[in-house]
Amino acid sequence: MTLTLNLPPEMEQRLREQADKAGISADEYALKLLQEKVSAEATPSTGAEVVAYWEREGLIGTRPDIE
Repeated sequence: MTLTLNLPPEMEQRLREQADKAGISADEYALKLLQEKVSAEATPSTGAEVVAYWEREGLIGTRPDIE
């Protein structure tokens, strides 16, 4: 789907700044924000869904002290 947004200049600037900090394009950052919002509404309800969420977010393996 293609979606066109008309953002106020201040919001666009903040979006670009946050995207720069994350090292990604403003388009990718906006998509990530939307995905997080939509995903937050679909709370994992099984262990497999929780693990899938952790994998999507890159959390697996970030704690070498936990096996």
